[in-house]
Amino acid sequence: MAVREWKKFLIPYEQAVEELKVKFKSIRREYRRKNENSPIEFVTGRVKELSSILEKANKFNIPLERIEYELEDIAGMRVMCQFVDDIYRVVDLIRKRKDMQIMYEKDYITDVKASGYRSYHIIVKYPVNMADGVREILAEFQIRTLAMNFWATVEHSLNYKYKHQIPGEIREKLKSAADAAFNLDQEMLEIKDEIMDAQKLFEVKSSLVSDIMGNIFTLISIGRNIEAENYRNQLNKLISEGEVGELNKLLEATEKSLKIYK
Repeated sequence: MAVREWKKFLIPYEQAVEELKVKFKSIRREYRRKNENSPIEFVTGRVKELSSILEKANKFNIPLERIEYELEDIAGMRVMCQFVDDIYRVVDLIRKRKDMQIMYEKDYITDVKASGYRSYHIIVKYPVNMADGVREILAEFQIRTLAMNFWATVEHSLNYKYKHQIPGEIREKLKSAADAAFNLDQEMLEIKDEIMDAQKLFEVKSSLVSDIMGNIFTLISIGRNIEAENYRNQLNKLISEGEVGELNKLLEATEKSLKIYK
């Protein structure tokens, strides 16, 4: 297959990855707007490089004309989560979607690979609306925690360096690191409520500070520089140690000043 034909072949995969990134980032945004904990921390996606496609097809004896039917990860999505239980929330979200069909799932968190690899994989059939009609492609979701993703990225790099023949000593250290990363995930899960409360508090305070600063800039724009400077000094004192209630009072004060001069 000529390079030009390969580029044409990959177009629906490229479109699928871009669409899926938008859709799953939107899910995260929706949770945040409702002030709810999002199981999605961030989303990435990629289309497999041509050299990697051919290498994998050769490894598994997949004929070129069968690649689109048998190579499941040409379009790859990674969904990162803060906590292990969030992974299964994302899995449920995917199961409920009507814009894709799940072909099969692999739970490498419960059934850990010998290397120590942990992740949840879902293979889906996804319809892409092309100029000449609908084209169904296969795509792979890998859902994992940040710690799992760090470990998997390191293992991938070492597999590339050693051509999948990682020396035994390094392999043992990798396995030990994988277990340590999972233990970290488990410990973080035990204090999840505390972490989520702290993150929510930070978001609330950040929003209040942003609103107050917006009002201060508005006061400056209408020539109320002395009041603006006074509010800015109060805000500077509250930013590091102020409570939410104190920031709310300052926000109300700036809003009252604006109403007077409007």
